[in-house]
Amino acid sequence: MTEEKLTIYHNPGCSKSRETLNILKQHGKSPEIVEYLKNPPDTHELKRIVDLLDLSPREILRTGEPAYQEAKLGDNTINDEDILAAIYEYPSLLQRPIVVMGNRAVIGRPPARVLDLFS
Repeated sequence: MTEEKLTIYHNPGCSKSRETLNILKQHGKSPEIVEYLKNPPDTHELKRIVDLLDLSPREILRTGEPAYQEAKLGDNTINDEDILAAIYEYPSLLQRPIVVMGNRAVIGRPPARVLDLFS
């Protein structure tokens, strides 16, 4: 049986992201690490991620980020495509960490949620 691809959208400056990565490693997992602030997922990949999370693009926004105000994302009339484009332009807006395994994904808040992927 082939193990499903495991990817973490990781910010090494975030304690929750580091903790989630450590949990994965403690469970013998070697995820592909995508430092999304340096290499943001494109809008197509972001759409796939929100679909796997079963959330809307608005639900994966970090509303406390300065870019949230800068991009005026508090306006509820902004459509999903524009939100995804804003996340691509300002990757700090993306909730973190996000772990994707096959056709499932979770946001690692709290970090132990990542274990849901393996049950």
